[in-house]
Amino acid sequence: MLRVGLTGGIGSGKSTVARLLAENGALIIDADKLAREVLEPGTDGLKEVVKAFGADVLNEDGTLNRAALAAKAFAGEDARQTLNGITHPRIGALTGQRMAEAPEDAIVVHDIPLLVERDIAAAYHLVIVVYADAETRLQRLVSSRGMDRQDAENRIRAQATDEQRRAVADVWLDNSGEVPDVTTLWDRLVGFEKNVRTQSYASGSPIVVPYDGRWPAQAKRLARRISMAAGGRHVEHIGSTAVPGLAAKDVLDFQLAVEDMETADGLREVLGQAGFPYVGPYVDTPRGDGDWSKRLHAGADPGRRVNLHLRVEGAANWQWAVDFRDWLRHDSAAREEYAELKMELSQRFAADSGAFAYGEAKDPWMQAAAERMKAYRGGQES
Repeated sequence: MLRVGLTGGIGSGKSTVARLLAENGALIIDADKLAREVLEPGTDGLKEVVKAFGADVLNEDGTLNRAALAAKAFAGEDARQTLNGITHPRIGALTGQRMAEAPEDAIVVHDIPLLVERDIAAAYHLVIVVYADAETRLQRLVSSRGMDRQDAENRIRAQATDEQRRAVADVWLDNSGEVPDVTTLWDRLVGFEKNVRTQSYASGSPIVVPYDGRWPAQAKRLARRISMAAGGRHVEHIGSTAVPGLAAKDVLDFQLAVEDMETADGLREVLGQAGFPYVGPYVDTPRGDGDWSKRLHAGADPGRRVNLHLRVEGAANWQWAVDFRDWLRHDSAAREEYAELKMELSQRFAADSGAFAYGEAKDPWMQAAAERMKAYRGGQES
C-alpha cells in the first residue's frame, strides 16, 4: 500500500483535505478518531487519564470531558507529555491494526496532527502538510468550534511551528482561503501507489533546468526516508543537484552505504517497499583502480524523481561521487563548464526517456575531469 502522512496545525483544515482525498478513493485513518476510541468509557486508557488528571475530567455519565482534559493537559509541557504517554502507544497500536487491514493497492492517508512532534515523517512514502496562518486557525477554532480563545492559543503554541512542518512537507497545501484543489495531488498518489505495487520507477527525458533552491530540503527529507528503510545506514546526497548554483536534471541522486554487494542485495525488498524499487546491478565507469560495482534503485514517486546508488562506503566509486560533488562546489569555472555541457546534451538527447545516451555522452568530459579533481583533492589533503 501507499502510506501518506497528512498533518497540519489545529484548525488548518486537515479534515477538509482528508475528505477530498477520501472522495477520490483514499482510505483515511484519522488519529483524532482513534484518540477518542482509546479513551472511551471502560478502556484502560480512560482509567489512566483519570488517575493522572483527576475525576473532574469526566462527565456525569462517565464519558470524557474533553474540554476539561484539554484545559489541564495543554496548560504545560509536563502535563501534555503525560497525556501523550497514555494515548500515543494505544493510538499507535490501533493505527498498525487499521493499516494491516487495508487492501494491498490502497492509498492509506494517515491524518495525524502530531506527525512532526513525534518525528515520524520518514515512515511515510509521502507527507502532506495543510497550512493556514495562525490567526486564521485561531478564528476557526473560536468561531466554528466554539473553543475558548485561551485554550485555542495554548493548543496552537503546543504544536510544531510552520517552519518545522515545512521541513517535512513533500506537499504543502495552503488552506488559508479557498479550499485547495487535490486533483493533481491525487493523480500523483495514484501513480505512486501503482509504481510501488508493481516495483516500477518514475522516469523522464534528461531535461536540464536551472538550479532549484528547494533541492537541498527535498534531499534531506528523502535521505532520512532512505536511511530509515535501510536500517539507519549512511546516505549521501550526490550529483549535480547537490552542487549549489549548478543547472541539473530535476533528479535527486543519493548513494547509500553498504558493507558489500551482498548487503545491497539484502536491502532490495525493503527499499522497494519504501518507494525505491530495484533497477539492476551496474558497474560504474572505472576512473581508476578499485571496486566500481553498485546496485541501482530509483524513486517510484512520479512527482519527485530519484536515483539511488548502493555502493560500498569508501570504495572507489563512492569516493569519486563525493570528490566530484565537492570539486564542483569548489571550482566555479569547472561548474560553469559542466553546466554548459549538460545544457547542450540535454537538448541533443531530449527524446531519450531513459537518459542513458545523455550519460554516455558526458563521459569524455568526466574522464578529462579526473586529473583536475586529483589536483583539487591533493590541495585539500595538503
